[in-house]
Amino acid sequence: MAPNISFLLLLLLAHFCLGKSQLQLNYYSTSCPKAEDIIKQQVTELYHKHGNTAVSWVRNLFHDCVVKSCDASLLLETARDGTVVSEQTSERSFGMRNFKYVSTIKAAVEQECPLTVSCADIVALSARDGISLLGGPSIEMKTGRRDSKESYAKEVEDLIPNHNDSISLVLSRFQAIGIDLEATVALLGAHSVGRVHCVNLVHRLYPTVDTTLDPARAEYLKRRCPTPNPDPKAVLYSRNDLKTPMIIDNNYYKNILQHKGLLTVDEELATDSRTAPYVQKMANDNEYFHQQFSRAIQLLSETNPLTGDEGEIRKDCRYLNVN
Repeated sequence: MAPNISFLLLLLLAHFCLGKSQLQLNYYSTSCPKAEDIIKQQVTELYHKHGNTAVSWVRNLFHDCVVKSCDASLLLETARDGTVVSEQTSERSFGMRNFKYVSTIKAAVEQECPLTVSCADIVALSARDGISLLGGPSIEMKTGRRDSKESYAKEVEDLIPNHNDSISLVLSRFQAIGIDLEATVALLGAHSVGRVHCVNLVHRLYPTVDTTLDPARAEYLKRRCPTPNPDPKAVLYSRNDLKTPMIIDNNYYKNILQHKGLLTVDEELATDSRTAPYVQKMANDNEYFHQQFSRAIQLLSETNPLTGDEGEIRKDCRYLNVN
């Protein structure tokens, strides 16, 4: 039994590594030379019209890649015949938005090169360009991903950590997809531009305030979230970073060291003995944070991609192609 198990593990590992190895820089240099420029132009135009789209592209990358593969399964909408249930219906997707603008980007690319550039690569490249617009690092992003032919709605909640899961669970989830400890600490720095709905933080305020939360921050949060039972559909949010809310920088780490993080995982990230040294180093050095954030995004974006003849290139990111 043991040799068979080892053989299966080796096969899985080989598949994982092969997919990564088939991604490459400038994959579309011949088949669609203007693809990356078109995506960047669309992301930039959308950012200047709707600044929060850039934040959405970063979150899309996380939600897509953590669930099985960077394969645009996240973008599939629920089919009328019930053959596809969208991952967007999961509670883990609460607060996600701007999916309609992915269609705007895809349409511009399709006009230039029909059925050539995958939705999965649009997810990755839009995140790269969004990060740059948000003051984050410039990232070299490999391409060549293909699109999933299925949704993994039933597995989303098992694979994506909840807003208030423990740091131990979060670390184990990231480790399972090949993201190391230092990179995980850096990825959570995306909360620098994040916002949290009151639904996900009132448990730290009511009926009594979490003793680990900075008292002044707790008072501010109570003003933002005045009831223990907020309406999920209401615009009741607080940002992690009040100083530079739309810049990916190390203020997030400075805040959590002062116990001003909004989520349980933010507090634990700053105090857990495994992660605290990296938090301190990132709080002290924004350049180091950007270096590690860039590396972490690259690791995340290359999670188990579909390549070669796997999957398909969707014409519309919302639906599977009709054969």
